[in-house]
Amino acid sequence: MMRKFLALLTLLAGSFMSGTAFAQSAASAAASAGPAMPSAIPGAMDRAFQSMNGGPGGGLTLSLQLLIIMGLLTILPSLILMMTSFTRILVVLSILRQALGLQQSPPNQVLIGLALFLSLFVMAPTLDKLNTQAIAPYSAGTINAQQAITAGGAQFHDFMIRQTRKTDLGMFADMAKAPKFANAQDIPFSILLPAFVTSELKTAFQIGFMLYLPFLVIDLVVSSVLMSLGMMMMSPTIISLPFKLLLFVLVDGWALLMGSLASSFG
Repeated sequence: MMRKFLALLTLLAGSFMSGTAFAQSAASAAASAGPAMPSAIPGAMDRAFQSMNGGPGGGLTLSLQLLIIMGLLTILPSLILMMTSFTRILVVLSILRQALGLQQSPPNQVLIGLALFLSLFVMAPTLDKLNTQAIAPYSAGTINAQQAITAGGAQFHDFMIRQTRKTDLGMFADMAKAPKFANAQDIPFSILLPAFVTSELKTAFQIGFMLYLPFLVIDLVVSSVLMSLGMMMMSPTIISLPFKLLLFVLVDGWALLMGSLASSFG
């Protein structure tokens, strides 16, 4: 189990490093069929993978395995934020909490947990392809570490391309003065990553705006009623909060929100 976990972390980290190094040779990317693995990735990675699986390099000691895992875990949160659906989901859930007028309910830990597990649900097809085309063949010894990293990076690349707006890609490509790409697979990660994050934030704020509208109407109605009754000193939030919660429960808000978020990545 530790070997598979270590291999998955190394694969994610290698995919990110390979995309970054690939961006530095953007001129040759236009003629490439996909985000190829650059020669900058050392062959030592392949020997490390073999060592993890008890291959020719022998097994790694437990202390060295833990050291590698802790090193990879430092960049894993950034990879989750930048290369998956986590950002959009977490931002929408945070906006929903503000729209309801709740300060600390649900708590941050609950929102992060919801976003994480919903992200795993959304990313399940991509992770299945990652396992089928990269992790399983490498574990079987049919491909080496560089081929596994290339195949794994291609799966994340395809997911991010589908969710990124062309305008955002064009903006970052123009800023990087990159040549015109023959197809979407030629776009390097150095351009795709910031474009993907920008596009995800834009989509999250659009969804958040639509969530805010019905609760804003409730706030306006409550404020108008309190003003007409001359109750200037009473905070409208005290009155509007129960009505917001009632509306959200009556329309089965959590199910609608989770279903809409999941389907937005289709």
